[in-house]
Amino acid sequence: METKFIFFSGKGGVGKTSMACTTGVYYADQGKRTLIVTTDPAANLSDVFEQEIGHRVTEIDGLENLFAMEIDPEKATNEYKERSLAPMRELFDEEMIKIAEEQLSGPCTEEMASFDKFIDFMEEDTFDIIIFDTAPTGHTIRLLELPVDWSKHIEESAKGSGQTCMGPVALIQESKQKYDHAIEKLRDTDKTDFIFVMQPEQTSLQETIRSSNELKELGINTTKIIINGFIPKEEAINHFFKSRYDMQQSYLAKAKETFIDIPIVTMELFDSELKGIEMFRKSSQKLFKGNNDKKSIENLIYPQNGKRKNIFFSGKGGVGKTSMACVTAIQTAKNGYKTLLMTTDPAAHIGNVLEKPVTDEITEIDGVDNLYAVKIDQKKATEEYKNMILSDAREKFDKTTVMTMEEELDSPCTEEMAAFQKFIEYANLEDFEVIVFDTAPTGHTLRLLELPMDWSKQIQFKAGESADISEADKKQRVKFQRVIEMLKDEERTTFAFVMYPEKTPIIEAFRASKELETVGIKTQLAVANLIIPKEQAITPFFRNRRRMQIKYFDEIVERFNEAKILQVPMYDNEIKGIDMLKRIGENCF
Repeated sequence: METKFIFFSGKGGVGKTSMACTTGVYYADQGKRTLIVTTDPAANLSDVFEQEIGHRVTEIDGLENLFAMEIDPEKATNEYKERSLAPMRELFDEEMIKIAEEQLSGPCTEEMASFDKFIDFMEEDTFDIIIFDTAPTGHTIRLLELPVDWSKHIEESAKGSGQTCMGPVALIQESKQKYDHAIEKLRDTDKTDFIFVMQPEQTSLQETIRSSNELKELGINTTKIIINGFIPKEEAINHFFKSRYDMQQSYLAKAKETFIDIPIVTMELFDSELKGIEMFRKSSQKLFKGNNDKKSIENLIYPQNGKRKNIFFSGKGGVGKTSMACVTAIQTAKNGYKTLLMTTDPAAHIGNVLEKPVTDEITEIDGVDNLYAVKIDQKKATEEYKNMILSDAREKFDKTTVMTMEEELDSPCTEEMAAFQKFIEYANLEDFEVIVFDTAPTGHTLRLLELPMDWSKQIQFKAGESADISEADKKQRVKFQRVIEMLKDEERTTFAFVMYPEKTPIIEAFRASKELETVGIKTQLAVANLIIPKEQAITPFFRNRRRMQIKYFDEIVERFNEAKILQVPMYDNEIKGIDMLKRIGENCF
Protein backbone atom coordinates (compact mmCIF):
# COMPACT_ATOMS: atom_id res chain seq x y z
CA MET A 1 0.00 0.00 0.00
CA GLU A 2 1.26 3.48 -0.92
CA THR A 3 1.83 5.89 1.97
CA LYS A 4 -0.90 8.51 2.52
CA PHE A 5 0.23 11.96 3.71
CA ILE A 6 -2.01 14.20 5.83
CA PHE A 7 -1.05 17.81 6.59
CA PHE A 8 -2.67 19.85 9.35
CA SER A 9 -2.25 23.59 9.11
CA GLY A 10 -3.84 26.72 10.53
CA LYS A 11 -3.31 29.72 12.76
CA GLY A 12 -1.45 29.15 16.04
CA GLY A 13 -3.62 27.91 18.91
CA VAL A 14 -6.54 26.53 16.86
CA GLY A 15 -5.94 22.90 17.82
CA LYS A 16 -3.80 21.51 14.98
CA THR A 17 -1.81 19.21 17.27
CA SER A 18 -5.00 17.89 18.93
CA MET A 19 -6.55 17.11 15.54
CA ALA A 20 -3.30 15.58 14.22
CA CYS A 21 -3.02 13.33 17.30
CA THR A 22 -6.73 12.44 17.15
CA THR A 23 -6.23 11.39 13.51
CA GLY A 24 -3.05 9.48 14.34
CA VAL A 25 -4.71 7.49 17.14
CA TYR A 26 -7.72 6.76 14.88
CA TYR A 27 -5.59 5.28 12.07
CA ALA A 28 -3.32 3.38 14.48
CA ASP A 29 -6.45 1.80 16.01
CA GLN A 30 -7.47 0.79 12.46
CA GLY A 31 -4.25 -1.24 12.26
CA LYS A 32 -2.40 1.24 10.04
CA ARG A 33 1.25 1.95 10.82
CA THR A 34 1.08 5.68 11.51
CA LEU A 35 3.69 8.40 12.10
CA ILE A 36 3.00 11.92 13.42
CA VAL A 37 5.72 14.49 12.64
CA THR A 38 5.67 18.06 13.87
CA THR A 39 7.65 20.91 12.31
CA ASP A 40 6.31 23.41 14.85
CA PRO A 41 9.20 25.03 16.76
CA ALA A 42 6.93 25.07 19.85
CA ALA A 43 6.26 21.32 19.53
CA ASN A 44 4.17 19.74 22.27
CA LEU A 45 3.65 16.14 21.11
CA SER A 46 5.63 15.02 24.18
CA ASP A 47 3.16 16.91 26.41
CA VAL A 48 -0.01 15.53 24.88
CA PHE A 49 1.24 11.93 24.69
CA GLU A 50 2.79 12.33 28.15
CA GLN A 51 6.16 10.82 27.18
CA GLU A 52 9.54 11.95 25.86
CA ILE A 53 9.63 12.12 22.05
CA GLY A 54 12.13 14.63 20.64
CA HIS A 55 14.14 14.69 17.41
CA ARG A 56 13.80 11.00 16.53
CA VAL A 57 11.04 8.58 15.52
CA THR A 58 9.64 7.29 18.83
CA GLU A 59 7.06 4.58 19.46
CA ILE A 60 4.06 5.85 21.44
CA ASP A 61 3.55 3.91 24.68
CA GLY A 62 0.33 1.97 25.00
CA LEU A 63 -0.68 2.02 21.32
CA GLU A 64 0.65 -0.35 18.71
CA ASN A 65 1.27 1.16 15.23
CA LEU A 66 1.66 4.77 16.41
CA PHE A 67 4.98 6.66 16.22
CA ALA A 68 5.89 10.34 16.57
CA MET A 69 8.78 12.76 16.04
CA GLU A 70 9.36 16.41 16.93
CA ILE A 71 11.70 18.02 14.39
CA ASP A 72 14.09 20.25 16.35
CA PRO A 73 14.73 23.24 14.03
CA GLU A 74 18.21 23.91 15.49
CA LYS A 75 19.34 20.29 15.19
CA ALA A 76 17.81 19.99 11.72
CA THR A 77 19.68 23.15 10.63
CA ASN A 78 23.01 21.88 11.97
CA GLU A 79 22.52 18.52 10.28
CA TYR A 80 21.60 20.25 7.03
CA LYS A 81 24.63 22.58 7.19
CA GLU A 82 27.02 19.73 7.95
CA ARG A 83 25.59 17.65 5.11
CA SER A 84 26.17 20.59 2.73
CA LEU A 85 29.66 21.47 4.00
CA ALA A 86 31.13 17.96 4.45
CA PRO A 87 31.93 17.35 0.74
CA MET A 88 33.38 20.89 0.43
CA ARG A 89 35.93 20.43 3.21
CA GLU A 90 37.92 18.04 1.03
CA LEU A 91 37.77 20.24 -2.06
CA PHE A 92 38.18 23.88 -0.92
CA ASP A 93 40.42 25.96 1.30
CA GLU A 94 39.39 27.41 4.64
CA GLU A 95 38.43 30.81 3.21
CA MET A 96 36.03 29.22 0.73
CA ILE A 97 34.52 27.12 3.53
CA LYS A 98 33.92 30.30 5.59
CA ILE A 99 32.10 31.93 2.64
CA ALA A 100 29.94 28.82 2.30
CA GLU A 101 29.22 28.85 6.06
CA GLU A 102 28.08 32.49 5.79
CA GLN A 103 25.82 31.58 2.88
CA LEU A 104 24.32 28.84 5.04
CA SER A 105 23.60 31.24 7.92
CA GLY A 106 20.67 32.98 6.23
CA PRO A 107 17.12 32.62 7.62
CA CYS A 108 16.04 30.50 4.62
CA THR A 109 18.51 27.79 5.67
CA GLU A 110 16.55 27.04 8.86
CA GLU A 111 13.31 26.84 6.88
CA MET A 112 15.01 24.73 4.24
CA ALA A 113 16.42 22.40 6.89
CA SER A 114 13.00 21.73 8.47
CA PHE A 115 11.43 21.33 5.08
CA ASP A 116 14.23 19.02 3.95
CA LYS A 117 13.63 16.88 7.03
CA PHE A 118 9.98 16.26 6.37
CA ILE A 119 10.62 15.80 2.63
CA ASP A 120 12.76 12.84 3.71
CA PHE A 121 9.61 11.41 5.32
CA MET A 122 7.72 11.90 2.06
CA GLU A 123 10.15 9.41 0.52
CA GLU A 124 9.43 6.98 3.39
CA ASP A 125 7.56 3.77 2.59
CA THR A 126 7.55 1.98 5.95
CA PHE A 127 4.38 3.78 7.16
CA ASP A 128 0.80 3.56 5.87
CA ILE A 129 -0.05 7.07 7.11
CA ILE A 130 2.29 10.01 7.80
CA ILE A 131 0.68 12.99 9.53
CA PHE A 132 2.42 16.37 9.55
CA ASP A 133 1.44 18.68 12.39
CA THR A 134 2.82 21.79 10.75
CA ALA A 135 3.92 25.10 12.19
CA PRO A 136 1.59 28.15 12.12
CA THR A 137 0.22 28.94 8.70
CA GLY A 138 2.49 31.70 7.34
CA HIS A 139 5.59 29.67 8.19
CA THR A 140 4.12 26.54 6.63
CA ILE A 141 3.16 28.31 3.41
CA ARG A 142 6.70 29.62 3.13
CA LEU A 143 8.08 26.11 3.57
CA LEU A 144 5.79 24.89 0.82
CA GLU A 145 6.84 27.70 -1.52
CA LEU A 146 10.55 27.13 -1.02
CA PRO A 147 11.06 24.04 -3.17
CA VAL A 148 9.31 25.74 -6.08
CA ASP A 149 11.45 28.88 -5.70
CA TRP A 150 14.56 26.89 -4.94
CA SER A 151 14.33 24.62 -7.99
CA LYS A 152 14.02 27.73 -10.15
CA HIS A 153 16.88 29.38 -8.27
CA ILE A 154 19.13 26.34 -8.81
CA GLU A 155 18.39 26.36 -12.54
CA GLU A 156 19.12 30.07 -12.87
CA SER A 157 22.26 29.90 -10.70
CA ALA A 158 23.59 26.96 -12.69
CA LYS A 159 23.63 29.22 -15.76
CA GLY A 160 25.51 32.01 -13.94
CA SER A 161 27.96 32.02 -11.01
CA GLY A 162 27.09 28.53 -9.87
CA GLN A 163 26.31 29.82 -6.34
CA THR A 164 23.05 29.79 -4.38
CA CYS A 165 22.10 31.08 -0.95
CA MET A 166 22.53 27.49 0.24
CA GLY A 167 25.91 26.70 -1.30
CA PRO A 168 27.37 25.76 -4.69
CA VAL A 169 24.85 24.46 -7.22
CA ALA A 170 26.96 21.41 -8.10
CA LEU A 171 26.69 20.09 -4.53
CA ILE A 172 22.95 20.56 -4.09
CA GLN A 173 21.68 19.94 -7.62
CA GLU A 174 20.80 16.34 -6.69
CA SER A 175 18.17 17.63 -4.22
CA LYS A 176 16.19 19.36 -6.98
CA GLN A 177 14.55 16.14 -8.15
CA LYS A 178 13.61 15.22 -4.56
CA TYR A 179 11.86 18.57 -4.03
CA ASP A 180 10.07 18.49 -7.36
CA HIS A 181 8.86 14.97 -6.56
CA ALA A 182 7.61 16.14 -3.14
CA ILE A 183 5.63 19.00 -4.70
CA GLU A 184 4.03 16.53 -7.12
CA LYS A 185 2.86 14.46 -4.14
CA LEU A 186 1.55 17.55 -2.34
CA ARG A 187 -0.54 18.41 -5.41
CA ASP A 188 -1.91 14.87 -5.79
CA THR A 189 -5.09 14.57 -3.69
CA ASP A 190 -4.94 10.77 -4.02
CA LYS A 191 -1.67 10.82 -2.06
CA THR A 192 -2.00 13.92 0.13
CA ASP A 193 -4.75 15.48 2.25
CA PHE A 194 -4.24 19.11 3.25
CA ILE A 195 -6.50 19.95 6.17
CA PHE A 196 -6.98 23.38 7.76
CA VAL A 197 -7.97 23.63 11.40
CA MET A 198 -9.69 26.84 12.48
CA GLN A 199 -11.79 28.27 15.30
CA PRO A 200 -15.28 29.71 14.64
CA GLU A 201 -13.99 33.31 14.87
CA GLN A 202 -13.30 36.09 12.39
CA THR A 203 -9.47 36.18 12.49
CA SER A 204 -9.25 32.39 12.20
CA LEU A 205 -11.69 32.35 9.28
CA GLN A 206 -9.82 35.13 7.46
CA GLU A 207 -6.48 33.37 8.00
CA THR A 208 -7.90 30.09 6.65
CA ILE A 209 -9.34 31.84 3.57
CA ARG A 210 -6.03 33.60 2.87
CA SER A 211 -3.89 30.50 3.43
CA SER A 212 -6.08 28.11 1.43
CA ASN A 213 -6.00 30.62 -1.47
CA GLU A 214 -2.20 30.82 -1.25
CA LEU A 215 -2.04 27.03 -1.32
CA LYS A 216 -4.31 26.97 -4.36
CA GLU A 217 -1.88 29.26 -6.19
CA LEU A 218 0.79 26.60 -5.54
CA GLY A 219 -1.53 23.97 -7.03
CA ILE A 220 -2.31 22.42 -3.63
CA ASN A 221 -6.01 21.86 -2.86
CA THR A 222 -7.50 22.04 0.63
CA THR A 223 -9.29 18.70 1.10
CA LYS A 224 -11.04 19.35 4.44
CA ILE A 225 -11.62 22.05 7.06
CA ILE A 226 -12.04 21.22 10.73
CA ILE A 227 -13.75 23.96 12.74
CA ASN A 228 -12.70 23.31 16.30
CA GLY A 229 -13.74 24.56 19.74
CA PHE A 230 -17.55 24.80 19.55
CA ILE A 231 -19.50 25.23 22.78
CA PRO A 232 -21.94 22.27 23.02
CA LYS A 233 -25.50 23.50 22.44
CA GLU A 234 -26.75 21.97 25.71
CA GLU A 235 -24.13 23.98 27.65
CA ALA A 236 -25.13 27.37 26.23
CA ILE A 237 -27.67 27.97 28.99
CA ASN A 238 -26.66 31.34 30.44
CA HIS A 239 -26.46 34.66 28.60
CA PHE A 240 -22.64 34.70 28.40
CA PHE A 241 -22.23 31.27 26.76
CA LYS A 242 -25.43 31.60 24.70
CA SER A 243 -24.00 34.78 23.11
CA ARG A 244 -20.72 33.03 22.42
CA TYR A 245 -22.53 29.97 21.04
CA ASP A 246 -24.56 32.19 18.65
CA MET A 247 -21.39 33.97 17.54
CA GLN A 248 -19.71 30.62 16.78
CA GLN A 249 -22.74 29.40 14.82
CA SER A 250 -22.68 32.58 12.71
CA TYR A 251 -19.03 31.90 11.75
CA LEU A 252 -19.90 28.29 10.96
CA ALA A 253 -22.54 29.59 8.53
CA LYS A 254 -19.99 32.00 6.98
CA ALA A 255 -17.44 29.19 6.63
CA LYS A 256 -20.02 26.97 4.87
CA GLU A 257 -20.86 29.82 2.51
CA THR A 258 -17.17 30.50 1.81
CA PHE A 259 -15.93 26.91 1.48
CA ILE A 260 -18.93 25.43 -0.29
CA ASP A 261 -16.73 23.06 -2.34
CA ILE A 262 -14.68 21.83 0.65
CA PRO A 263 -16.00 19.37 3.28
CA ILE A 264 -16.34 20.96 6.74
CA VAL A 265 -16.20 18.95 9.95
CA THR A 266 -17.04 20.47 13.35
CA MET A 267 -15.54 19.57 16.74
CA GLU A 268 -17.01 20.55 20.10
CA LEU A 269 -15.05 21.39 23.22
CA PHE A 270 -14.48 18.67 25.80
CA ASP A 271 -14.89 19.28 29.51
CA SER A 272 -11.24 18.32 30.06
CA GLU A 273 -7.89 18.79 28.34
CA LEU A 274 -7.21 16.76 25.19
CA LYS A 275 -4.19 14.64 26.11
CA GLY A 276 -3.47 10.95 26.41
CA ILE A 277 -4.49 8.09 24.13
CA GLU A 278 -7.94 7.53 25.69
CA MET A 279 -8.94 11.19 25.23
CA PHE A 280 -7.76 11.09 21.61
CA ARG A 281 -9.83 7.95 21.08
CA LYS A 282 -12.82 9.83 22.46
CA SER A 283 -12.22 12.79 20.14
CA SER A 284 -11.66 10.46 17.15
CA GLN A 285 -15.17 9.06 17.67
CA LYS A 286 -16.50 12.57 17.16
CA LEU A 287 -14.13 13.48 14.33
CA PHE A 288 -14.61 10.28 12.34
CA LYS A 289 -17.85 8.79 13.61
CA GLY A 290 -19.65 11.93 14.75
CA ASN A 291 -21.12 14.19 12.09
CA ASN A 292 -24.06 11.77 11.69
CA ASP A 293 -21.86 8.67 11.53
CA LYS A 294 -21.41 9.25 7.82
CA LYS A 295 -19.26 6.84 5.87
CA SER A 296 -16.26 8.16 3.98
CA ILE A 297 -16.64 8.65 0.25
CA GLU A 298 -13.99 5.94 -0.25
CA ASN A 299 -16.16 3.36 1.54
CA LEU A 300 -19.15 4.34 -0.58
CA ILE A 301 -17.52 3.91 -4.00
CA TYR A 302 -14.75 1.33 -3.57
CA PRO A 303 -15.25 -2.39 -2.81
CA GLN A 304 -15.00 -3.30 0.90
CA ASN A 305 -13.65 -6.57 2.32
CA GLY A 306 -13.29 -8.12 -1.12
CA LYS A 307 -17.02 -7.76 -1.96
CA ARG A 308 -18.25 -6.37 -5.25
CA LYS A 309 -19.58 -2.80 -5.00
CA ASN A 310 -22.86 -1.73 -6.69
CA ILE A 311 -23.46 2.02 -6.98
CA PHE A 312 -26.88 3.36 -8.04
CA PHE A 313 -27.50 6.97 -9.09
CA SER A 314 -31.07 8.22 -9.06
CA GLY A 315 -32.86 11.58 -9.17
CA LYS A 316 -35.11 13.84 -11.23
CA GLY A 317 -34.38 14.17 -14.97
CA GLY A 318 -31.70 16.72 -15.85
CA VAL A 319 -29.96 16.88 -12.44
CA GLY A 320 -26.73 15.24 -13.64
CA LYS A 321 -27.20 11.53 -12.79
CA THR A 322 -25.42 10.34 -15.93
CA SER A 323 -22.49 12.72 -15.44
CA MET A 324 -22.04 11.59 -11.82
CA ALA A 325 -22.30 7.92 -12.84
CA CYS A 326 -19.60 8.45 -15.49
CA VAL A 327 -17.36 10.41 -13.08
CA THR A 328 -17.70 7.68 -10.43
CA ALA A 329 -17.11 4.78 -12.82
CA ILE A 330 -13.96 6.44 -14.20
CA GLN A 331 -12.73 7.07 -10.64
CA THR A 332 -13.15 3.42 -9.56
CA ALA A 333 -11.63 2.13 -12.81
CA LYS A 334 -8.70 4.54 -12.47
CA ASN A 335 -8.07 3.11 -8.99
CA GLY A 336 -7.66 -0.38 -10.42
CA TYR A 337 -11.20 -1.83 -10.03
CA LYS A 338 -12.72 -3.54 -13.07
CA THR A 339 -15.86 -1.42 -13.51
CA LEU A 340 -19.07 -1.79 -15.52
CA LEU A 341 -21.07 1.40 -16.20
CA MET A 342 -24.71 0.70 -17.05
CA THR A 343 -27.60 2.93 -18.12
CA THR A 344 -31.32 2.48 -18.72
CA ASP A 345 -31.62 6.04 -20.09
CA PRO A 346 -33.55 5.76 -23.39
CA ALA A 347 -31.64 8.81 -24.68
CA ALA A 348 -28.35 6.92 -24.09
CA HIS A 349 -26.76 10.17 -22.87
CA ILE A 350 -23.93 8.10 -21.40
CA GLY A 351 -22.18 7.78 -24.80
CA ASN A 352 -22.33 11.57 -25.28
CA VAL A 353 -20.79 12.23 -21.85
CA LEU A 354 -17.99 9.70 -22.35
CA GLU A 355 -17.61 10.76 -26.01
CA LYS A 356 -17.29 7.04 -26.73
CA PRO A 357 -19.70 4.63 -28.45
CA VAL A 358 -21.81 2.61 -25.99
CA THR A 359 -24.06 -0.21 -27.23
CA ASP A 360 -26.30 -2.89 -25.74
CA GLU A 361 -23.25 -5.19 -25.71
CA ILE A 362 -20.64 -4.71 -22.94
CA THR A 363 -17.93 -2.53 -24.51
CA GLU A 364 -14.43 -1.65 -23.30
CA ILE A 365 -13.99 2.14 -23.08
CA ASP A 366 -10.85 3.56 -24.72
CA GLY A 367 -8.74 5.89 -22.61
CA VAL A 368 -9.58 4.36 -19.21
CA ASP A 369 -8.13 1.02 -18.14
CA ASN A 370 -10.63 -1.30 -16.40
CA LEU A 371 -13.73 0.58 -17.64
CA TYR A 372 -16.57 -1.07 -19.57
CA ALA A 373 -20.02 0.29 -20.45
CA VAL A 374 -23.37 -1.02 -21.63
CA LYS A 375 -26.76 0.56 -22.32
CA ILE A 376 -29.93 -1.40 -21.67
CA ASP A 377 -32.22 -0.99 -24.68
CA GLN A 378 -35.45 -0.33 -22.77
CA LYS A 379 -37.76 -1.20 -25.65
CA LYS A 380 -35.91 -4.40 -26.49
CA ALA A 381 -35.64 -5.43 -22.82
CA THR A 382 -39.38 -4.83 -22.29
CA GLU A 383 -40.33 -6.93 -25.34
CA GLU A 384 -38.02 -9.76 -24.19
CA TYR A 385 -39.51 -9.60 -20.69
CA LYS A 386 -43.13 -9.63 -21.98
CA ASN A 387 -42.40 -12.55 -24.34
CA MET A 388 -40.78 -14.52 -21.52
CA ILE A 389 -43.85 -14.07 -19.27
CA LEU A 390 -46.43 -14.66 -22.01
CA SER A 391 -44.76 -17.67 -23.66
CA ASP A 392 -44.78 -19.38 -20.27
CA ALA A 393 -48.40 -18.29 -19.69
CA ARG A 394 -49.65 -19.61 -23.07
CA GLU A 395 -48.54 -23.09 -22.09
CA LYS A 396 -50.34 -22.96 -18.74
CA PHE A 397 -53.47 -20.79 -19.07
CA ASP A 398 -56.48 -20.21 -21.26
CA LYS A 399 -56.78 -17.37 -23.78
CA THR A 400 -58.81 -15.16 -21.43
CA THR A 401 -56.13 -15.29 -18.72
CA VAL A 402 -53.36 -14.63 -21.27
CA MET A 403 -55.27 -11.58 -22.58
CA THR A 404 -55.62 -10.29 -19.01
CA MET A 405 -51.88 -10.73 -18.56
CA GLU A 406 -51.14 -8.89 -21.83
CA GLU A 407 -53.17 -5.91 -20.58
CA GLU A 408 -51.42 -5.97 -17.21
CA LEU A 409 -48.03 -6.10 -18.95
CA ASP A 410 -48.78 -2.88 -20.86
CA SER A 411 -48.39 -0.87 -17.64
CA PRO A 412 -45.36 1.46 -17.20
CA CYS A 413 -44.00 -0.59 -14.30
CA THR A 414 -43.33 -3.45 -16.74
CA GLU A 415 -40.55 -1.32 -18.26
CA GLU A 416 -39.02 -0.89 -14.81
CA MET A 417 -39.25 -4.61 -14.15
CA ALA A 418 -37.72 -5.41 -17.55
CA ALA A 419 -34.79 -3.03 -17.02
CA PHE A 420 -34.22 -4.37 -13.54
CA GLN A 421 -34.39 -7.95 -14.84
CA LYS A 422 -31.47 -6.98 -17.13
CA PHE A 423 -29.60 -5.53 -14.18
CA ILE A 424 -30.12 -8.80 -12.30
CA GLU A 425 -28.47 -10.66 -15.18
CA TYR A 426 -25.42 -8.40 -14.96
CA ALA A 427 -25.46 -8.42 -11.15
CA ASN A 428 -25.04 -12.19 -11.21
CA LEU A 429 -21.87 -11.91 -13.36
CA GLU A 430 -18.64 -12.37 -11.44
CA ASP A 431 -16.54 -10.44 -14.02
CA PHE A 432 -16.70 -6.98 -12.39
CA GLU A 433 -15.56 -5.53 -9.07
CA VAL A 434 -17.74 -2.41 -9.36
CA ILE A 435 -21.06 -1.89 -11.20
CA VAL A 436 -22.24 1.72 -11.54
CA PHE A 437 -25.91 2.00 -12.52
CA ASP A 438 -27.21 5.23 -14.06
CA THR A 439 -30.90 5.46 -13.00
CA ALA A 440 -31.67 3.29 -10.01
CA PRO A 441 -34.74 1.13 -9.55
CA THR A 442 -37.52 2.74 -7.54
CA GLY A 443 -39.03 1.45 -4.34
CA HIS A 444 -42.05 0.49 -6.47
CA THR A 445 -39.95 -1.89 -8.61
CA LEU A 446 -38.24 -3.39 -5.60
CA ARG A 447 -41.58 -4.03 -3.90
CA LEU A 448 -42.72 -5.91 -7.00
CA LEU A 449 -39.60 -8.06 -6.78
CA GLU A 450 -40.40 -8.83 -3.16
CA LEU A 451 -43.89 -10.18 -3.95
CA PRO A 452 -44.30 -13.77 -2.76
CA MET A 453 -44.85 -14.97 -6.36
CA ASP A 454 -43.71 -13.97 -9.83
CA TRP A 455 -45.76 -11.94 -12.33
CA SER A 456 -47.54 -14.88 -13.93
CA LYS A 457 -48.57 -16.23 -10.53
CA GLN A 458 -49.82 -12.82 -9.42
CA ILE A 459 -52.09 -12.50 -12.47
CA GLN A 460 -53.15 -16.15 -12.31
CA PHE A 461 -54.21 -15.49 -8.71
CA LYS A 462 -56.23 -12.45 -9.86
CA ALA A 463 -57.89 -14.59 -12.52
CA GLY A 464 -59.02 -17.06 -9.85
CA GLU A 465 -56.72 -19.89 -10.95
CA SER A 466 -54.59 -22.07 -8.71
CA ALA A 467 -51.53 -20.23 -7.39
CA ASP A 468 -49.11 -23.11 -7.02
CA ILE A 469 -45.50 -22.10 -7.57
CA SER A 470 -43.38 -24.22 -9.95
CA GLU A 471 -39.74 -25.15 -9.39
CA ALA A 472 -38.65 -22.67 -12.10
CA ASP A 473 -40.64 -19.93 -10.35
CA LYS A 474 -39.00 -20.80 -7.07
CA LYS A 475 -35.53 -20.56 -8.62
CA GLN A 476 -36.37 -17.17 -10.10
CA ARG A 477 -37.69 -16.02 -6.74
CA VAL A 478 -34.46 -17.11 -5.00
CA LYS A 479 -32.45 -15.15 -7.57
CA PHE A 480 -34.58 -12.03 -6.97
CA GLN A 481 -34.29 -12.38 -3.22
CA ARG A 482 -30.50 -12.71 -3.46
CA VAL A 483 -30.31 -9.45 -5.42
CA ILE A 484 -32.68 -7.67 -3.02
CA GLU A 485 -30.52 -8.75 -0.07
CA MET A 486 -27.44 -7.45 -1.92
CA LEU A 487 -29.16 -4.09 -2.45
CA LYS A 488 -29.92 -3.85 1.28
CA ASP A 489 -26.31 -4.64 2.22
CA GLU A 490 -24.70 -1.21 2.73
CA GLU A 491 -21.22 -2.71 2.40
CA ARG A 492 -21.99 -4.01 -1.08
CA THR A 493 -24.41 -1.39 -2.40
CA THR A 494 -24.50 2.42 -2.36
CA PHE A 495 -27.70 4.26 -3.29
CA ALA A 496 -27.04 7.87 -4.30
CA PHE A 497 -29.50 10.65 -5.15
CA VAL A 498 -28.35 13.50 -7.37
CA MET A 499 -30.10 16.87 -7.17
CA TYR A 500 -29.37 20.50 -7.75
CA PRO A 501 -30.09 22.85 -4.83
CA GLU A 502 -33.68 23.80 -5.66
CA LYS A 503 -37.00 22.80 -4.09
CA THR A 504 -38.43 20.40 -6.70
CA PRO A 505 -35.38 18.11 -7.23
CA ILE A 506 -34.82 17.95 -3.44
CA ILE A 507 -38.44 17.00 -2.69
CA GLU A 508 -38.50 14.44 -5.51
CA ALA A 509 -35.25 12.82 -4.36
CA PHE A 510 -36.39 12.84 -0.74
CA ARG A 511 -39.72 11.13 -1.57
CA ALA A 512 -37.94 8.47 -3.64
CA SER A 513 -35.41 7.88 -0.82
CA LYS A 514 -38.29 7.41 1.64
CA GLU A 515 -39.92 4.92 -0.74
CA LEU A 516 -36.66 2.95 -0.87
CA GLU A 517 -36.61 2.93 2.94
CA THR A 518 -39.91 1.03 2.90
CA VAL A 519 -38.04 -1.91 1.33
CA GLY A 520 -35.11 -1.58 3.73
CA ILE A 521 -32.70 0.41 1.52
CA LYS A 522 -31.03 3.52 2.92
CA THR A 523 -29.72 6.43 0.87
CA GLN A 524 -26.00 6.66 1.66
CA LEU A 525 -24.93 9.47 -0.66
CA ALA A 526 -26.64 12.75 -1.62
CA VAL A 527 -25.00 14.72 -4.44
CA ALA A 528 -25.65 18.48 -4.48
CA ASN A 529 -24.84 19.30 -8.09
CA LEU A 530 -24.40 22.49 -10.16
CA ILE A 531 -23.42 24.77 -7.26
CA ILE A 532 -22.30 28.18 -8.50
CA PRO A 533 -18.65 28.76 -7.42
CA LYS A 534 -18.33 31.69 -5.03
CA GLU A 535 -15.62 33.39 -7.09
CA GLN A 536 -17.91 33.37 -10.16
CA ALA A 537 -20.90 34.96 -8.39
CA ILE A 538 -19.78 38.52 -9.14
CA THR A 539 -23.04 40.09 -10.35
CA PRO A 540 -26.15 40.74 -8.19
CA PHE A 541 -28.04 38.16 -10.28
CA PHE A 542 -25.62 35.28 -9.59
CA ARG A 543 -24.98 36.37 -5.99
CA ASN A 544 -28.75 36.04 -5.39
CA ARG A 545 -28.86 32.64 -7.13
CA ARG A 546 -25.92 31.43 -5.06
CA ARG A 547 -27.59 32.62 -1.83
CA MET A 548 -30.70 30.67 -2.85
CA GLN A 549 -28.54 27.58 -3.55
CA ILE A 550 -26.87 27.82 -0.12
CA LYS A 551 -30.31 27.96 1.53
CA TYR A 552 -31.38 24.81 -0.34
CA PHE A 553 -28.03 23.14 0.26
CA ASP A 554 -28.77 23.42 3.98
CA GLU A 555 -32.12 21.74 3.27
CA ILE A 556 -30.31 18.86 1.51
CA VAL A 557 -28.07 18.43 4.56
CA GLU A 558 -31.11 18.47 6.85
CA ARG A 559 -33.27 16.07 4.82
CA PHE A 560 -30.48 13.61 3.98
CA ASN A 561 -28.96 13.83 7.43
CA GLU A 562 -27.87 10.19 7.50
CA ALA A 563 -26.15 10.34 4.12
CA LYS A 564 -22.73 11.59 3.07
CA ILE A 565 -23.18 14.89 1.22
CA LEU A 566 -21.06 15.46 -1.89
CA GLN A 567 -20.88 18.99 -3.33
CA VAL A 568 -20.20 19.33 -7.05
CA PRO A 569 -19.67 22.80 -8.53
CA MET A 570 -21.08 24.11 -11.78
CA TYR A 571 -18.46 24.03 -14.55
CA ASP A 572 -17.97 26.59 -17.31
CA ASN A 573 -18.33 23.89 -19.98
CA GLU A 574 -20.61 20.96 -20.64
CA ILE A 575 -19.38 17.89 -18.76
CA LYS A 576 -18.10 15.50 -21.43
CA GLY A 577 -14.93 13.71 -22.41
CA ILE A 578 -12.67 11.37 -20.44
CA ASP A 579 -10.14 14.05 -19.42
CA MET A 580 -12.78 16.36 -17.94
CA LEU A 581 -14.51 13.46 -16.15
CA LYS A 582 -11.16 12.40 -14.64
CA ARG A 583 -10.53 15.94 -13.35
CA ILE A 584 -13.99 16.17 -11.79
CA GLY A 585 -13.50 12.75 -10.17
CA GLU A 586 -10.22 13.88 -8.61
CA ASN A 587 -11.96 16.96 -7.17
CA CYS A 588 -15.02 15.05 -5.94
CA PHE A 589 -13.39 12.00 -4.44
